[in-house]
Order: sequence, then C-alpha cells, then structure tokens
Amino acid sequence: MASSSLAPLSFSLSSELLPSRSSHKPNSLSWSSSFPQLRISASSIPCPSNLSFHKKFVIEAAWTRRSRSEAAKKPNRKSWKQRTDMYLRPFLLNVFFSKRFIHAKVMHRGTSKVISVATTNSRDLRNTLPSLTDNDAARVIGKLIAERSKEADVYAIAYEPGKNERIEGRLGIILDTIQQNGIIFV
Repeated sequence: MASSSLAPLSFSLSSELLPSRSSHKPNSLSWSSSFPQLRISASSIPCPSNLSFHKKFVIEAAWTRRSRSEAAKKPNRKSWKQRTDMYLRPFLLNVFFSKRFIHAKVMHRGTSKVISVATTNSRDLRNTLPSLTDNDAARVIGKLIAERSKEADVYAIAYEPGKNERIEGRLGIILDTIQQNGIIFV
C-alpha cells in the first residue's frame, strides 16, 4: 500500500510582521490578536499516503485557560473554603443528643483523631447525675470537654451547626459552658 521509504516532511515558516502597532486595529480582542500572524504550511514534497492531512493549515493556540462551561463540567470539585477549612480550623466539636444520653467529642479533622470525649453514658456520670439529658447534664458535659481539651493542649475549636440546627437549649448550654471554661470558638 505505501512504499517502505518515507520521505521526511519539511515545513516552512513565514512571518509577516505588521508595519506599526498604532495603525493596526485588531479584529478581535483576544490575546492572540496581539501577536503577528504566523503562517505555517507544508512544503510541496509528496507525503506518504497513510498520513492524510491538508497541505495548508493554520496552528491555533495550544493552551487556554478553562472557560466557565469547562469548569461547570466538573461539578464535584470542592470550593476553596472546603479544601482549606480543615487546616485553618483543625479541631471540630461534635455533639449528639439521644433520648437517653448526651455525647460530645472533639476531633482533629485532618487525622480523624479523637482529642476529647465526654458522655453521660460513662460510669462516673451515669451514677452521679440525677438526669442524663437535662440542662445540668449539658453543663457537666461542656465542662468535661473543656477540661479534657485543655489537657490535650487544644484551646481553640470549631463548631459547625447542621442545616436546620439552632444553637439554643441544651446545645447552647454546652457551647456556653465550653467557652466559659477557657476554650475559644473559631
């Protein structure tokens, strides 16, 4: 089909520089309009039949920045805040209220290591508190979380409320007690 000896392709590059910048008004406002027109064409040397391309062609810019439509094609990419927040606020408070107990823990976001835990289900609190879910139990949990976090040299923590979660009632009591015992919320 094709001969075994392939002739090398040769290209000639010709550039016609513009006489002066002031007299030229670009047709478009793109960055490529500020460059002189470069015409690249294949020479008239016969090319092998297995390579099918036109003898004259124009090379456009090989790189551009991503357009909005291309960025929209990747909807799962996290925002800047989502990517950096775990380093700016590494310790996160997690509070859970069940019907019978109150659970709270402080975790390191990057390593998922638990820094401090307090729950009304623990033996010492279960036997001493009259109620395991009331406001006094919430104050005790807040004080224990603050003390245990200070023992682990954590003095600033973050709390992110859920979508429809209000900071009031027992949750507000826990957060206020933690703040009164010397922990800063960031």
